[in-house]
Order: sequence, then C-alpha cells, then structure tokens
Amino acid sequence: MEIKQINRLWYVLHTKSRFENVVNDALVKKSFEVFLPKILVKSKRRDRRLMIRAPLFPGYLFLKTVLQSHEYIEILKTGGAVRLIGNKEGPIPVATETIESLKIMVAGDNRVLTGARFKKGDPVTVVYGPFTGLTGTFVRYRGKERVVVAIEALRQFAAVDVSEDDVEKLPKILL
Repeated sequence: MEIKQINRLWYVLHTKSRFENVVNDALVKKSFEVFLPKILVKSKRRDRRLMIRAPLFPGYLFLKTVLQSHEYIEILKTGGAVRLIGNKEGPIPVATETIESLKIMVAGDNRVLTGARFKKGDPVTVVYGPFTGLTGTFVRYRGKERVVVAIEALRQFAAVDVSEDDVEKLPKILL
C-alpha cells in the first residue's frame, strides 16, 4: 500500500477589517498552521504613545493548508474570514521562502518600514488630532511621517499638514 504525501502550501486569507487576531485564534483552535506577521508601531490612542504590535498587512494573514474541500469550507466558515486570495482558477499559493523571510523580518524588535500608504489623489480622512473628521485628498508626503491633505470648500482649496498616523484612506466612492 502506497502512502501519499500531502503537500501543504501557504495561502493568503483576507479578513474583515481589524479581525486578523480573531481569525488567527479561531483557525489555530481548528488546528490550522497560521502566520500573522506583526510589527512594532506607535499606538494611535490619544492618551498614550506606546509601541504596540500591529499586523504588517492589515486585513490579511497567512494560512498553511492542503486546500481540500472540507478544509476550504472550514476556513471560510471561520468568523471574520472573507476569502482566500487568488484568481478565477482559485486561491494562489505563496512561496515558502516568502513566509520564512517574513518570519525573520518580524522576529526582532527592529522597526520595519513599509511602502507608502497613500498615493496622490487618494481620498482620506483625519481620525485623530485637532482636525478629526476632516475629509480631503492626499497631496504628498512632507518630511518625517507628515502628510499634506487638501480640502475643498467654496471651490477654493486649503491644505493642512498632519501626522501620517492621524490619517486613514477612504474608499473612492465616499467623496
């Protein structure tokens, strides 16, 4: 009798916004191998500026599975799980080397710099600070962790300089 070797591959799982930890814990309880890379970032709470661990890729985590139908269903039944990332043929696996590199990168307490969060013209809203609630358009990065946001009022433009941490991107349809 021949025993078939089951090859488990890594996949990217999209989660609901800010549900990465919930999905991670639920999948671990279901005996899945899960990797949620986290990095040190400044806390956004107004009352303190601590360094906390936050997901490197908000809304995503990595999952190792054979992707048989019963496992696929278990994954998608998990509260907060949205879908496995792929194309019309199905989920696309991530190279094991990529996962190993990410594990090495996030293992220490060194600061990990990620790519630009905003592109010129992105609709944004200010979520912290004196301009909370202000919506506008991202103009450019200015200096260390500062951004310029343009606001249109009465067909005139004004721009404010705010901390990058105080701004969040909006879906294009909201403006």
